[in-house]
Amino acid sequence: MLKRLKWILAQHLCKDDAPAPQGNGGGDGGMLGKSMRRNVEHFRQKLGNSSDVVVREFVIGEGREENAALLFIEGITNSEILDNAILKPLMFDNRMLEYMGEPDGANLEAIGKMLLAECNVTLIADENKMMTELLSGGALFFAEGSAKALIISTKQWARRGIEEPSTETVVRGPRQSFTETIRTNTAMLRRIIKNPNLRFEAMKLGEKTGTDVCIVYVEGTVKPDLVAEIKRRLGQMNSEVVLESGYIEAFIEDTPHSLFSTINSSERPDAVARLLLEGRAAILVDGTPFALTVPMLFVDSFKSAEDYYVKAYFADAMRVIRMVSYIITILAPPLYVALTVFHQELIPTKLLFTMIAGHEGIPFPSLMEAFLMMFLFDILKEAGVRLPKAIGSAVSIVGALVLGEAAVTAGLIGPFMVIVVAITAITSFAIPSQMNTTLVLRYFILFCAGFLGIFGILMGSLIVIFHLVSLESFGVAYLSASPTNSREGIKDSALRLPLRTIISNGDSAQGQSSQSGQQKR
Repeated sequence: MLKRLKWILAQHLCKDDAPAPQGNGGGDGGMLGKSMRRNVEHFRQKLGNSSDVVVREFVIGEGREENAALLFIEGITNSEILDNAILKPLMFDNRMLEYMGEPDGANLEAIGKMLLAECNVTLIADENKMMTELLSGGALFFAEGSAKALIISTKQWARRGIEEPSTETVVRGPRQSFTETIRTNTAMLRRIIKNPNLRFEAMKLGEKTGTDVCIVYVEGTVKPDLVAEIKRRLGQMNSEVVLESGYIEAFIEDTPHSLFSTINSSERPDAVARLLLEGRAAILVDGTPFALTVPMLFVDSFKSAEDYYVKAYFADAMRVIRMVSYIITILAPPLYVALTVFHQELIPTKLLFTMIAGHEGIPFPSLMEAFLMMFLFDILKEAGVRLPKAIGSAVSIVGALVLGEAAVTAGLIGPFMVIVVAITAITSFAIPSQMNTTLVLRYFILFCAGFLGIFGILMGSLIVIFHLVSLESFGVAYLSASPTNSREGIKDSALRLPLRTIISNGDSAQGQSSQSGQQKR
């Protein structure tokens, strides 16, 4: 009888116990009170009584009121884990009575260790951390008489299946790409690199979004200064919102106002794994299938994942084709304008007569003609990307053919200009990683050629080259042959030697001996 009176008195006191003052959102969060219902109601109010917030109150033991509750957000939690691994043992396991016994508070630590079948259960008293885990898909377990809560990992996000890469397609190689789920992406890298030195360091960025970000590197291969610099730059981000890896790229790149990106992005796990093994680091962002890798070199734009799955001769030939395509897509229209306006003497006589006949009756000068055609092509390309796949390609091809033929027939555009712009358009697709850069450079050098001819092209090209020389990516010169300028790195720069020459036992043994010597020193 005396115990019963004590229990009733304690229940009354717990219900009148208000939550303690809350923190300011930092690491030292506020402490909750000992009333289970007040704690649950406090969290519901913080979330604005949203309809997706679910509270499941239940009884543990006979002869009691509802003395425990689960708080979770529907849609981002796994209902099977909640039912089978949490609610079932808590409600029907008789051993539970031993840990709920006296009304001065449940032994939550013992409950988490001995009764819950979920592998990731943490006892915590910090309200801010509770809220973070709740919004990340976790469930909170409150018990009457305890100012703490158990955080139970029950995350289950809606996820897209692993599909074939859409921007980095290859003929030979893996058909897997990253997804929007960061844990799936880390698992794909772990599957490729079965090395205990592979490290994943997690953090959250964005005050309003709380986006999960993961720094990936291979310890012993990457320079510690590079990892420290990445952490420093990420720590200095003052963005409240991080929705995609492009947000992070804009804040941490060396020269944000440059046309050239100093941070590489890829959706292929095999390509990222190769860069990690070369001594670089990657940044994975939850919600995007593109991983960032640093440092990036200019020569990386002309490499493909398929280059390492074929013979070196074929890989080198394709790299040369990409480099030539890059030069053509930038200089073809400017050279045409410069030759037809300023340097007709450089054109063979028969070809010159043919070009004059084709341009006869055109009301626009060559500079305006090139600008209009290039601008029209860019409009068609953008429209083809935004339209549904079923009609996007048809609109781009048919639109270009019909408009080009109609413009030539109407006497608005010369046939040679259509050929030049068509070659420019085709070569621009050979280097998708530099497509945005070539778009701006093409117009810049075109206007230089329109006013100064060949000298304008040379001056514009020198300005671009001087700018490239001045760029760095996380302490590495942008025009370097390799991030480390080592012998192994130079073997795979603009051209690639056979793999057995790049990856040899002698080089590996030499690298291991040098690392062991540095550790001894």
